[in-house]
Amino acid sequence: MIEKKTGLILLNLGSPDSYSVADVRKYLREFLMDERVIDIPWAFRTLLVKGIIVPFRAPNSARAYQTIWTSQGSPLKVITMQFKDALQQQLSIPASVAMRYGSPTPEVAFKELRSKVEGLEEVLIAPMYPHYAMSSYETAIEHAVSHIRSVQKDISIRILKPFYNEPAYIESLAASIRPYLEGDEYDGYLFSYHGLPVRHLRKSDTTRNHCYVSGDCCEIKSLAWDTCYKHQVKITTKLVTEKLGFDQAKVTLTFQSRLAGDKWLQPYTDIALEELPKKGIKKLLVLCPAFVADCLETLEEMDDRGKEIFMHNGGEVFTRVPCMNTQPEWVRTVAKYCEGYEKEYAAMWS
Repeated sequence: MIEKKTGLILLNLGSPDSYSVADVRKYLREFLMDERVIDIPWAFRTLLVKGIIVPFRAPNSARAYQTIWTSQGSPLKVITMQFKDALQQQLSIPASVAMRYGSPTPEVAFKELRSKVEGLEEVLIAPMYPHYAMSSYETAIEHAVSHIRSVQKDISIRILKPFYNEPAYIESLAASIRPYLEGDEYDGYLFSYHGLPVRHLRKSDTTRNHCYVSGDCCEIKSLAWDTCYKHQVKITTKLVTEKLGFDQAKVTLTFQSRLAGDKWLQPYTDIALEELPKKGIKKLLVLCPAFVADCLETLEEMDDRGKEIFMHNGGEVFTRVPCMNTQPEWVRTVAKYCEGYEKEYAAMWS
């Protein structure tokens, strides 16, 4: 039992308030103006984002959001709230939800906790990102901490580290996949992760001399691994495929959701979906472990556009395993991380 007056904030990416072009435009501006997402000087970023990307992208993104919108709102936000409610039943401390972009903000989530816990002493922040990236985990933490401290400077804050290789997380991920393997006749397994510019990996390299210095940097042990997205997604893929007994020759790891103009992590998901059927992989099981809750990138980019690419090029079966969402095993795992943060899982909290 936690003795301090503690509260938990679940931290996720966020989404527009609606699928209207105006709301999507507002969301994209906030998202893409983040210096950790598009990491170029402010003047050039402003011209690029507000003058070029948002005006052209907002209408298309609004149509994409409309195809996945639910009666309750954005799937990402709805699922995160549902996850919080399920998690709350297993916690001895109150929990709230904050988003990096859009609402609810970290201030709102923190004030909600203070209304539930008189004399709140400590906040646990659990970013819902298994892997470290400056454009997801890092920016979310920086944003949340600075905004919480703007409300209460002396509050103690503990942060859940990336859990890409944690046994309980790997088991939760495997548990979400197993039902789709009954009568397994798949020719291949595609692990598609959110893409990043290669430049981001170099900037996140704390050693400044490891990432992309050699062709096998992800296999050479280094302190850089602690902040290396590419290494971490490789480890997640390796651990879960070994646990499930996959034939490694059937496993493909790719990256989705890139922007034009930069060198991004490869191979690209859309190109792989074109090529796999031509290599005889007609029946494909698809997984997106960079996300713990289904969102635009899984429901629209993969389930609609990705499937269309694969089937158009000769594919026969395209099955995507949903994200862990509110899966009981996943809820129990996060509850254990939070309830045991001072003892069993102390090493996972900074």
